[in-house]
Amino acid sequence: MDKNRFFLKAVQDVSRADIPEASRRLLLKGFASALLTAGWAGPMALASRAEAAQAAAAGGAPARILVVGAGVGGATFAKYMKMFSPGADITVLERNPYFTRHYGSSEVLTGAVSMDDLRVDYEGLRQRGIRVLEENVVGLDPDAREVRTASGGRFGYDFLVVSPGIELLYDAVPGYSTAVAETRIPSGWIAGRQTALLRRQLLDMPENGTFVLAAPPNPYRCPPGPYERAALVYEWTRTHKKGARVIVLDPKNDFVTDETMLIGWNHLYEFEPPEPYRTRLKDYLKKPGGATSLFWRRKDEGGAPVAVDPGAMTVTTASGEVVRADVINFIPPMRAARIAAQMGLTDKSGFCPVDRRTFESTVHPGVYVLGDASIADAMPKSGFSANTQAKVTARAITETIAGRPVPEPAWSNTCYALAGDAWGIFVADTFRIVEGKIARTNTRARYQFYTATDGERRAAARYLRSWIRTITLDSFV
Repeated sequence: MDKNRFFLKAVQDVSRADIPEASRRLLLKGFASALLTAGWAGPMALASRAEAAQAAAAGGAPARILVVGAGVGGATFAKYMKMFSPGADITVLERNPYFTRHYGSSEVLTGAVSMDDLRVDYEGLRQRGIRVLEENVVGLDPDAREVRTASGGRFGYDFLVVSPGIELLYDAVPGYSTAVAETRIPSGWIAGRQTALLRRQLLDMPENGTFVLAAPPNPYRCPPGPYERAALVYEWTRTHKKGARVIVLDPKNDFVTDETMLIGWNHLYEFEPPEPYRTRLKDYLKKPGGATSLFWRRKDEGGAPVAVDPGAMTVTTASGEVVRADVINFIPPMRAARIAAQMGLTDKSGFCPVDRRTFESTVHPGVYVLGDASIADAMPKSGFSANTQAKVTARAITETIAGRPVPEPAWSNTCYALAGDAWGIFVADTFRIVEGKIARTNTRARYQFYTATDGERRAAARYLRSWIRTITLDSFV
């Protein structure tokens, strides 16, 4: 009898045996460990997990699904996994008592929404029969299939899904630190106390003051987000802080939605785009009728921010220019949240390599990584991406448990953004695996038409706010 058939027969015999459930799980875990010790890894490891889960289900024991992180990715996965596999035993470990949504959080700065509006609870998941526990995960034992928490808890699993989000690398910027971000120069890219601090600083900024936004390098969460934030703050200052300047210092020369965003800046704020945008968009731009106080200094113009001085309230650029500001919003480089590295899921990029079909970690079999922490090729780091990744992975695990083939995956993403309160823009994409990588497969234009009417732009702004409501319901309720 070959190894695979021998193992499957042993699992089936244990599953049918009249023994205590704890003993059954211990034996199944022992079989899996023996396989790894004998070097039967790779495809066989996946087969063993699937067979063990199938056998456990056949014996009346539900598959144990453990989720670390209850942001959009983790919450969506837990919800849809329960919908696809009602009998699954699903536990979510989340260190925060509620989710503070990052998408749409820049509107806190202008007073359009409050910090309370960003808060999302987990009651919807609990009402679906999903355990949501407030636990701070500190480590992973992939051989024992166990997650450790700061409280001393140990949680076993058959399948583990990790969706930890990002970590902001404050110390990567000379003069910056977590302490500076919490007290003097907030980032606010992970919505929370820093978002509220930035709002207070804007309210206290003098008229004719200067707001500097230091944009992050690639890759980062929410590609259009820094430029939306700059636009919304500038629109707000024209009413509340007359004469104020908004300066974007950028380590990049372009960004997602740049052309449609710059058209909005031009029409709303007299902004004249730099070359090559000015030539490329000349048929869609209006001639400025006055001066603007909104500035975008790109990498090629020496605008990359390289250091900050919290005492002097200055940002130094790659060209040596020292830009003084009354309020500085510094968005530093990013990587997968620290717990991903502590669990051994990251590579030298600081993000988590995954199997493109299922988002299973290529480092630890049986562990799946979703959302901003994963390496997803052409897919952006966005809430929409995390949501669609979670659904595809929930289906993949459901089919694996059932012993059916995993379907060919497909994903989608839409990023909405605002050039002004009533000027919406967007990018929409579809994705499939092409030559082993996740690639865009759009058959139509990605961006809003340059010739969009004012009514269509107002509609896009409404779509953005509607999307915020619907993705929150889809993920958490």
